[in-house]
Amino acid sequence: MLTVGVHDVPPGHIAAVVTHLEMPTPAAPPLSLPVGVVLRPVERPDPAWYRDLFRRVGALDWLWFSRLLLTDADLTAILHDPDVEVFALDREGRAEGLLEMDFRPKDGTCELAFLGLTEALQGKGVGAAMVGYGVGRARARAVPRMTVHTCTLDSPWAVTFYRAQGFVPTRREVEIVPDPRLSGHLPPDAAPHHPVLSP
Repeated sequence: MLTVGVHDVPPGHIAAVVTHLEMPTPAAPPLSLPVGVVLRPVERPDPAWYRDLFRRVGALDWLWFSRLLLTDADLTAILHDPDVEVFALDREGRAEGLLEMDFRPKDGTCELAFLGLTEALQGKGVGAAMVGYGVGRARARAVPRMTVHTCTLDSPWAVTFYRAQGFVPTRREVEIVPDPRLSGHLPPDAAPHHPVLSP
């Protein structure tokens, strides 16, 4: 446990406050998407395809990086697991959104592992529809509880958004990790609102 007060972050690292939320009794609204937008399952996603979408959705603006650190073998093992479901939000034949559901937790819960949209579809109510679809998938598996976590490296509206969908904050933690821009996993100009502090 961190003591009360201010704590230095080591040079070359970044710190994030992580908020965990849960939805005790998932209830799914009907899926409503704009004309020309389709949410489709992606069976056994190719790692290169997944990383491209992952980067476009969250890496350059929000410093999503966790999946970019994995080897092809480790990423494939996750994405091809029968208890992991990946969906792409397509517009005009191009994936512009990612929904990933993880049913692997041993306690029978479901984690909304990743949810995000490229700039092309932000602000159109599509994110709420995607959450609703994910909740429906959870109910289809009789999952008693859904969880999600977000952090201060994500959109500043993420917690407000998830609360509006019915998630309730349950706990917080602080995560300190090496800055992925210094390792070359992300370009140095990614998420400029989090300045790079070289060691």
